[in-house]
Amino acid sequence: MIFGKFDYINLLPLTIYLKKYPLPNGFKAVIFYKKGEPSHFNKELFYRRIDGAMTSSIESVRKKYKNLDVGICANKRVLSVLVEKDSIRAKDPSSATSNALSQVLGLKGRVIIGDKALKLYIQDPSSYIDLCYLWYQKTNLPFVFARFSCMQKKVYFSKILKSFARQKIKIPQYMLQKYAHKKDISTKDIKYYLNEVIYYNIAYKEKKALKRFVDAVKFKKEI
Repeated sequence: MIFGKFDYINLLPLTIYLKKYPLPNGFKAVIFYKKGEPSHFNKELFYRRIDGAMTSSIESVRKKYKNLDVGICANKRVLSVLVEKDSIRAKDPSSATSNALSQVLGLKGRVIIGDKALKLYIQDPSSYIDLCYLWYQKTNLPFVFARFSCMQKKVYFSKILKSFARQKIKIPQYMLQKYAHKKDISTKDIKYYLNEVIYYNIAYKEKKALKRFVDAVKFKKEI
């Protein structure tokens, strides 16, 4: 089994969870990881080169996909999906969802996502627009940036991930320090981001938000 995972801080809890998860008796498949950007896994899953992955939420609504109520969500702010103020419009090739969100919010600057965006925002928040913050101001809803999707083995993935979204995953200190060094972001800021900003359970409000977003993209309407 091939599991796609992009190497962002917001998926660090999932990495820890999967490392500790005991495969149930009768499951002989081994989970392998392919690392890449979120948009890369949209294509990988579409062409069945991987079995499951966190895909861009705008892509996850394809009829061929089976989705779990597990994703990357934020409410009121996200800190890592930004548009640079007073900049020329430019898409971030890493994320289909973030580019689409920028458009439906009527923004025209440079889209920046992921750990590089988080670092920039921490350094100078006044230079960037937090897309989740603006979305919340206009809709009073959270936002789903990615969703776990597969085309088969949904029961298998559900069994593995069913408790992940509701658990508080403790990140070992050595792993925090490793990512702090790798991403040039302090352990304090990483812990705040994971504990106070990002969450993974897709419930009623998240589904409502996703539908509103998808409809806006489909009908080319600004929020």
